[in-house]
Amino acid sequence: MTKLYLAEIVLIEGPDAIAFAQAQFSSNVTALAVGRWQFSAWLDPQGRVKAFFHLARLSDDGLLLLLRGGYAAELVEALKRFIFRSKLTLTALAPRSLSAGSALPLHEALQSDRENLLLGCDTHSLRISTESIGDNAWRLAQLRNGWPWLPPSLLNELVGPALSLHRLHAVEIDKGCYPGQEIVARLHYRGGNKKHLHRIEITSPEHSAACIAGDILRVGANEKIWLLDVIHHDAGVEALAVMNDGVLPAAVDGTIECSDDQTRVRVLETWSA
Repeated sequence: MTKLYLAEIVLIEGPDAIAFAQAQFSSNVTALAVGRWQFSAWLDPQGRVKAFFHLARLSDDGLLLLLRGGYAAELVEALKRFIFRSKLTLTALAPRSLSAGSALPLHEALQSDRENLLLGCDTHSLRISTESIGDNAWRLAQLRNGWPWLPPSLLNELVGPALSLHRLHAVEIDKGCYPGQEIVARLHYRGGNKKHLHRIEITSPEHSAACIAGDILRVGANEKIWLLDVIHHDAGVEALAVMNDGVLPAAVDGTIECSDDQTRVRVLETWSA
């Protein structure tokens, strides 16, 4: 049976909640209106993504983070080191169910209470609930949108451009200082990023069943493909992956053959940094 994704949720509440999030996270939190959500991230000083999440503003001084990978309790403990004298509370909720809801405009957040929420994703919504009604019906649409979900092994490993976070408005160049901001700006203006986000099809049926999120496929001696999410469906196997830029020249008739076990992949879509 396919494992269901659970909603790992952090609440940030209090008079200084917005200012704290603005100083720590890579998106422009102060521009977020009540009843809306945006993509955001928490980076380390080298610009690597420690956490990636939906950030919803529930009230004037209340934020909800739905993590796209990782664990709420661990994130809360890490963030607590930066509270200092700020007036706010950080709370890791027990995991909630996550399921697909009806269509809702992109970035709209509808709240029934502080623990049950709908996040609009255009063709569908993400339903966070205390009820046991989870499903994975939302995953394929989000994979095809290029919305990363980070397996634990890839947290703290990849910089924002490799995950196309600028395209998702999860990072802002000129909002002011936050951890990793100098690296974000340097990569944006001077270049240097050597990895990009792709949607791929795994076309080798004898091996594709073994591929899971977090796997690393190798192409030649030095090039790699990091699998962020892998979905098996009736038409085949699709994955969201980060590739070294050197992988694409190895393609023959659009197909890349991996050196580990002869798994073959075909690039369906590529996103900018």
